Amino acid sequence: MASGGIFRPVPALSEKLLDPAVRPQVVTDCEKLVDEEVASKGGLAGMAIKGAYAVVKAVKSGIVREVLESLLPEFAQKLDPFHDAWAPGRAGPFSAYLQARAGEVSEALLAITDARAQQTKNSSLRKAYEKLRPTGKKNVEQAVPRLGLLLDRYCQPAGRTP
Repeated sequence: MASGGIFRPVPALSEKLLDPAVRPQVVTDCEKLVDEEVASKGGLAGMAIKGAYAVVKAVKSGIVREVLESLLPEFAQKLDPFHDAWAPGRAGPFSAYLQARAGEVSEALLAITDARAQQTKNSSLRKAYEKLRPTGKKNVEQAVPRLGLLLDRYCQPAGRTP
């Protein structure tokens, strides 16, 4: 049984991602995902995103990794219900399941960053977030395929890789 009395036939995704033996690689993978997503943005909106990302990284070296370390437990918990719904039947890869629900996944993850942005004392980070938030849902939805592929590596039964 998992916390809250919920029976899980497989370990919760958060348990897998937060395992001390795995967590550093998960954070490294997430950092790479963020860098790839930012680099893939084009046009005027892409220029704004790249500029804001550069500002955030210039504020403090290693800030992206630090933020990912901090957010990972909450992100993993927000993804648990999606994993729990997918895991029993395992109809296709987890990435496909998430991609079909990109809007829901986006809202779940953005709820965390919205709350964090409101609580930060760093006005530069808050302003950068507030500037990008109106397009945040679209950008997070666009990142769901990469996120799903990243998570597929951690959702496979022992001994199997996607």
